[in-house]
Amino acid sequence: MLIQNPEVILEGGLRQMAREAGCGIRTIYLHWTAGRYGQVYDDYHLCIGRDGTVYVNCGHLTDIKIHTWMRNHSAIGIALCCGADARCWLPVGCDGYETKEACEIADGQKQDCALIDYGTQPPTDIQIEVMADVVAILCEELHLPITPETVMTHCEAAFEDGYGPGDGDPDMRWDLWFLPDSACYGKLQPGGEVLRGKAAFYRDLREQGLVDRHYEENAGLTAAGKVLLAA
Repeated sequence: MLIQNPEVILEGGLRQMAREAGCGIRTIYLHWTAGRYGQVYDDYHLCIGRDGTVYVNCGHLTDIKIHTWMRNHSAIGIALCCGADARCWLPVGCDGYETKEACEIADGQKQDCALIDYGTQPPTDIQIEVMADVVAILCEELHLPITPETVMTHCEAAFEDGYGPGDGDPDMRWDLWFLPDSACYGKLQPGGEVLRGKAAFYRDLREQGLVDRHYEENAGLTAAGKVLLAA
């Protein structure tokens, strides 16, 4: 369900909610809403807008939301507000789970590569960075390691549970299957690996007290940094 006038949450509030959750969270699932940039849905505990603004859609992070099939207990769902008309295609003769490379539709399909069309509402660089930073903050406060077992995309969960790309399920989900990785000059990489890698990077920056400088020195992240890091 769409939320009208969603509530913005800042870093301090996010940390407080995570502390209150205590040991009640075991996994963080990462999604997109498959909606438009300005649409925030209450299926998720947290949503991230086009400019990196973080919205909270729950009273407690232990509230049960319906974000990931059969995995909603002891779990937090975070979604990027994007992906309304995104589409994907498997490489010919390849299994979705084993597909490790992808290219965007504008580049044309290559052998053994999935083809991705992010449509008119693609994930923005700021959304990706802020999602990773939110994961870093939550994992710190929840005392969770940043691993594929504790932080996974909906697509990764769907592959495990038989409804990912190529599984033939009519309710197939491929949220964040591949994402552009700035560390690889924007080349598409498996989304879970990108987000966990960036989350570990933000965790290390915070431990060194350098995250504020990182946001300040990266003009494209300034808006997100101001929202997430505001006192």
